[in-house]
Amino acid sequence: MGIFKVEICGVNTSKLPLLKTDEKEALFRRILDGDVQARELYIRGNLRLVLSIIQRFSNTNESVDDLFQIGCIGLMKAIDNFDITQGVRFSTYAVPMIIGEIRRYLRDNNTIRVSRSLRDIAYKAIYAKEDYIKKNNREPNIQELAECTGIPAEDIVNALDAIQTPVSLYDPVYSEGGDSLYIMDQVSDKKNREENWIEEIALKEAMRRLPEREKQIIQLRFFHGKTQMEVAEEIHISQAQVSRLEKNALKSMRTQLSDTI
Repeated sequence: MGIFKVEICGVNTSKLPLLKTDEKEALFRRILDGDVQARELYIRGNLRLVLSIIQRFSNTNESVDDLFQIGCIGLMKAIDNFDITQGVRFSTYAVPMIIGEIRRYLRDNNTIRVSRSLRDIAYKAIYAKEDYIKKNNREPNIQELAECTGIPAEDIVNALDAIQTPVSLYDPVYSEGGDSLYIMDQVSDKKNREENWIEEIALKEAMRRLPEREKQIIQLRFFHGKTQMEVAEEIHISQAQVSRLEKNALKSMRTQLSDTI
């Protein structure tokens, strides 16, 4: 049986090591003592975690190599800031750090221009959030972020919204058995809602019940945009007759529609 090799940034992902819990703990104690080699081994032993996270961003147009490198930066930041006395698993702490680093990279490379002041507010809030999580082992709410940064809560919300990575309507939000649910499937289509279809069907039915001459007048007037004079010339009757027949047709259709809808 052949082994499939996938190389990212020159790293053969099929040969990445998987550290056991006791190995991680031993390596981290060495890292705290300043052992550089232990830090390298710990980074390499957690590259599979980075790989699993960058798969979440597979719908972006960014290079997998670039995302992997940025994820590794997030991993190294997580290692440098991890506090073993908090009783939290390293992966639990590292995942949001890695995701945050990738999202910052995507925001900085966003083609939509965001003002410098909004970006500064957003980054202050993000760094304050990471610091708060490190100290309290939970995410702060907007009011707590406002207190930490001295920035009004409304400004923080606006700034964070402004730097969000745009998504495509064709991005899948759920997949099962080969069938995907896309964002566009969850967006309301006001133009083609079910009630509008019902109204259209009822209108066609009301038109169908009109006498042939009245139906012709309604089609020419409201579907072809012709004036009463133009309609009169086309069907060879007077404008007064067109006006009378049109009023009768509209009255009949209104009655039909009110009974149907």
